Amino acid sequence: MTDEQLLIEFAMTRIDHPGLDLEDVATLTVRRLGEERMLDFAGHTLASRGELRGAVFPAAVEHVLRVVLTMRGPDD
Repeated sequence: MTDEQLLIEFAMTRIDHPGLDLEDVATLTVRRLGEERMLDFAGHTLASRGELRGAVFPAAVEHVLRVVLTMRGPDD
């Protein structure tokens, strides 16, 4: 999944849940995309940290947040 596709999935989840903060939307996005994507996202996070092991779900949510915040750009 590309970062752009992930951002679209995140946006669609946020539209469904407008009152939630970014971390909660990222959590729902990971759940919505399923176990295979969760493992992929967690792998990206752990690789960027240089870690071999870690909790899968929180690492996947962190990846989603990192992508969203990076693509969002600096806060004006």
